[in-house]
Amino acid sequence: MYPNLYYAFKDLFNIEWKPLRFINSFGFFVALAFILAAVTLATELRRKGKEGLLQPTEINVVVGRPASIIELLLNFLLGFVLGYKILALFIMDSSVTNDPQSFIFSGLGSWPAGIVLGLVFAGVKWWEKNKQKLPKPELRKIRFWPHDRVGEITIIALIFGLLGAKLFDIFENWSDFLKDPSSFIFSPAGLTFYGGLICAALAIWVYAKKNKIGLWHLNDAAAPALMFAYAIGRIGCQVSGDGDWGIYNSAYSVDDRSKITVSAPGQFQKVLETNSTFFLRDHKSLKDVPNKNITKPGVLSFLPNWVFAYDFPHNVNDEGIRIADCATDKYCNHLPAPVFPTSFYETGVCLLLFLVLWALRKKLKIPGTLFAVYLMLNGIERFFIEKIRVNNRMNLFGFHPTQAEVISTLLFVTGLILLIMLKRKTSIQKE
Repeated sequence: MYPNLYYAFKDLFNIEWKPLRFINSFGFFVALAFILAAVTLATELRRKGKEGLLQPTEINVVVGRPASIIELLLNFLLGFVLGYKILALFIMDSSVTNDPQSFIFSGLGSWPAGIVLGLVFAGVKWWEKNKQKLPKPELRKIRFWPHDRVGEITIIALIFGLLGAKLFDIFENWSDFLKDPSSFIFSPAGLTFYGGLICAALAIWVYAKKNKIGLWHLNDAAAPALMFAYAIGRIGCQVSGDGDWGIYNSAYSVDDRSKITVSAPGQFQKVLETNSTFFLRDHKSLKDVPNKNITKPGVLSFLPNWVFAYDFPHNVNDEGIRIADCATDKYCNHLPAPVFPTSFYETGVCLLLFLVLWALRKKLKIPGTLFAVYLMLNGIERFFIEKIRVNNRMNLFGFHPTQAEVISTLLFVTGLILLIMLKRKTSIQKE
């Protein structure tokens, strides 16, 4: 596992560049997911615009004005935050910034760096506006196509996606949240995908209505991008070992040097008893530890064992027990029993589903139907992966599903109903 890019470059390229330790592997892939999703979305919106399916809107813009006080203050604030936190990572003592994640979510930072960078940002804004200043400001009409707004849509998705992901994670782990609310809120860990998807979708729909962007065409354009982004984001989960893994696969075991082999009869039970302190931290008894005994089929014997059972060595959460002969003090743990690497499975499956949606995007002519198919595929994929994932279970009318199982079922049903309604509506209109 590579908690941050420093470890990745050191292991893969034998390059030790200290600043890379500030770039979390999971965050890097999340950022990459947003960028690739934005490119995919822009490509589809541009295609729809050329085909006449989407139309531009015109807005009145005043040009030639000097920078306002509010613009200068906002730019100063942005520069201050980046200087106080990000620039501080590179200039403050390493004893303070040794754990970048904890530092970012703490109250610590560099006031001088924040003030200086804030003044630089404000100064640049003043210079840009002053360069374009006219003797008399003019009112001009500017035409915006939907694909011109992808940058704004991406920022909205990022803000409301992260907010929703954190809120849904709090709801899913309500008892843990009540024990220590502040640390739970400001922790970089704990993000629920469906929470981010729902909140970001609502915010983008409001934005689309305000800017007169065809909602169903926007949804269809976003469907492949959403599936692609999810697949890339799951790479970050796998590479960093952020805890988003499956239940234990008792068919395999791992030694203290992180070597995975097929288990001998009764070996899983011995591991539970030997490491009872670790397992009882999250389970009432050793009998409650979720596991399945699944070995790789003969036709897949060429695959390495970690595809079916992985111990996530050097994971970013320092979860598990210490690896023998580990040379560092941090990121030296691995799971005492291997689990199903569900994030790896989801990456592979969702990349295939992205290709399916990409192939269907020109064939499904009824606006909204591609998005309906996306909801159904997303729901099916997540529902079945939940069968081997670690998640808290709800008590719902005597049933005990996970939050993700409930939402994925609702997504599938919603997609199915939407598909039927859109096709029926189109049939009626043709008659």
